[in-house]
Amino acid sequence: MKALTLRAGPDALAIIRDRGLRAEDVDVVPGASGGPKWLVLAGLDRFFLGEFFAAARSRPLHLIGSSIGSWRLACLAQRDPLAALTRAHEAYIEQRYTRKPPLDEVTRVGAEILDVLLGSSGIDEILAHPWARLHVITTELRGLGATDRRWPLLASLAIAAAGNLVSRRLLARRVWRVIFHTARDDSPFRGLSDFPTLHLPLTRDNTRAALLASASIPLLLQGVEVPRATGVYRDGGIVDYHLDLDFGAGDGIVLYPHFYPHVVPGWFDKSLRWRRATGKNFRRALIVAPSPEFVATLPHAHIPERGDFYAYDDATRIRAWRKVVAMSEQVADELRELIATDKLAERIEPIAR
Repeated sequence: MKALTLRAGPDALAIIRDRGLRAEDVDVVPGASGGPKWLVLAGLDRFFLGEFFAAARSRPLHLIGSSIGSWRLACLAQRDPLAALTRAHEAYIEQRYTRKPPLDEVTRVGAEILDVLLGSSGIDEILAHPWARLHVITTELRGLGATDRRWPLLASLAIAAAGNLVSRRLLARRVWRVIFHTARDDSPFRGLSDFPTLHLPLTRDNTRAALLASASIPLLLQGVEVPRATGVYRDGGIVDYHLDLDFGAGDGIVLYPHFYPHVVPGWFDKSLRWRRATGKNFRRALIVAPSPEFVATLPHAHIPERGDFYAYDDATRIRAWRKVVAMSEQVADELRELIATDKLAERIEPIAR
């Protein structure tokens, strides 16, 4: 059984055929939304954070994520990324709730997980990192969406979903993308124009709030007011669910560890099977994902998902999620071997145009 699916755009494939996959050739690492799905990437994350990117770099590595993707990448931007990742996995797996938790309970538990991930010095380490440049994607819902009151927020989301069904360009009338980052004027994402996009610096007093906002799912968690910014900020996955982005100019690879071999542009596109990203933004991307065959061997034959909280009791869910984290090492082992034997290019399939 092959545990790994590999897909690449033509520019990335040319680089890998020429000199293999090397850390120094990577410019950007994206991280997708997906809640518990990140647990299936535990092995890959440990490999990339602990081995692949272990050496010092002479140029920046831009890390851009929404929701749980931004939290994963916040681990990489700390001094000891493996320790941060281990803390985050443990806290995330052990989260528990009352039968019908209100917004404030879910928000509190999420904030506690984030605090464990960041530890006592994580924010300062992220801001002072010598080469990792963290970009945290959030969204600002305009008009009725700027509230946690259930019915106005529901109405705002319904209007946004209806517009998105016609075109993502109509979604841009209701939702703004706001990126908090440590890249100062050197962000490769300054040219994003598909949505109204605001770029703001990460600071000591807003990094925690920005990360919390990036994962604040409407109707499930409270919106977040971020210091040094105006408005109420929410889950970055509303606009950038799997990050179908223009990743900017550059000659290097966009290395994308992902739950799936395909990319869903926005939160409202999840059920729209015709709304899948094409190769336009992925010419220099390498998507590394667990194979369908591997996923079929996981507990309950699926990647962890938010529905597991409702489908299983805590003990069953926690046991299954721990098993997924352990099994995910198979995916990393296969990638490690392909890189070591210089056979990676042979396994890569092209990303659909």
